[in-house]
Amino acid sequence: MMPPVRQEILHGLADLSVYCPEVRFGQLLENLSYLAKGPTNEAIWDMEDEELLIAAKQHLETLSKRHSSVT
Repeated sequence: MMPPVRQEILHGLADLSVYCPEVRFGQLLENLSYLAKGPTNEAIWDMEDEELLIAAKQHLETLSKRHSSVT
């Protein structure tokens, strides 16, 4: 069975993909790791699932607000 945090991450990544379809999936993960851990070479490896989820939610909120102000 998939852990609930992973399910939330996958839903969040799907939502983010709608807002930024031009960003490749690997780039999206790397960008989220920088948001979660800071811009280091190790960020992608050191990021915990919970940190990824928080970063994804924060990024989604930012993009959602930006999209709302444009439309």
